[in-house]
Amino acid sequence: MKTSKSFINLIALFLSIYIPSVLAQACQNTCGSIPIKYPFGTGPGCGDPRFQAHVTCNQQQLTFSTHTGFYPITSIDYNNQVLYITDPSMSTCSCSQPSKGFSLDWNAPFNFHDDTVFALLDCSTSSSPIYKSIGANNSTSFPLCDSHGADVCSVLYSCQAISRLNIPDSTCCVYTPVDLGPSFEMDLQKLQCTAYSGLYGFNDQESNPDSWKYGVALKYKFNFNNEYPTMCANCEKSNGVCGYSEPYNSYVCNCPSGLNTSTDCLYGASWSNGLRFDHWKTGIFGIYSLALFVILAIA
Repeated sequence: MKTSKSFINLIALFLSIYIPSVLAQACQNTCGSIPIKYPFGTGPGCGDPRFQAHVTCNQQQLTFSTHTGFYPITSIDYNNQVLYITDPSMSTCSCSQPSKGFSLDWNAPFNFHDDTVFALLDCSTSSSPIYKSIGANNSTSFPLCDSHGADVCSVLYSCQAISRLNIPDSTCCVYTPVDLGPSFEMDLQKLQCTAYSGLYGFNDQESNPDSWKYGVALKYKFNFNNEYPTMCANCEKSNGVCGYSEPYNSYVCNCPSGLNTSTDCLYGASWSNGLRFDHWKTGIFGIYSLALFVILAIA
């Protein structure tokens, strides 16, 4: 009898450890304070697989990653399809620091938003490729920068954190994202600049850099036609999270119960329509059945 009780306790312990770890695999509709909707997801099998490698949720922090680093996501504008990120190595009006730059992966489903402005700081006016020497004996330097960016540079260089560097405005260059080229690469070492600042808005206070919106705004598309998938919209309306099933990346709707369906959470699982429990759901059912059988047999 003592052995039977010990065996039952062992089964109970196994279930208490195994089941919560499986249930934790369900997709979530938030990561920290940021709502998560298609095409993004909180883990493998969630959202759109094309975005999975670039946007991840780790310890309730939504992060954007490229080959140059990992960047916290501050917010997502789902209506306008814009992702806002910040770079810890970026200089702002309150902090000036060296940086290696920022780049997008060439195959990432993102582009720079038109509002994004990059100001390259402390660039070498004599050897940086962003300056072009012209005239006799290359005596005149003509900056290959946005001519309308001079005001941004002068205001930005008036910030206390940057003014302490005691560098002239001429070493600042406003670089539009299209100038990064098809690889979206901003290599500050090659450009011979020591730092950069990124911003995507002035808050109607162009002369007050303390109020500017620092960071990088990125545009994304749902697909080639940029159409929101109807199945995902229906899934989210039913409190589900749009996801996919490997290995063929076929569509699934992950419901609050943890059930995966091929329609939405209002219909639930229907064997006649080809829907089924996900593998872990079936596994839990089998474990419960086996445990109940063993307990009844030895009770």
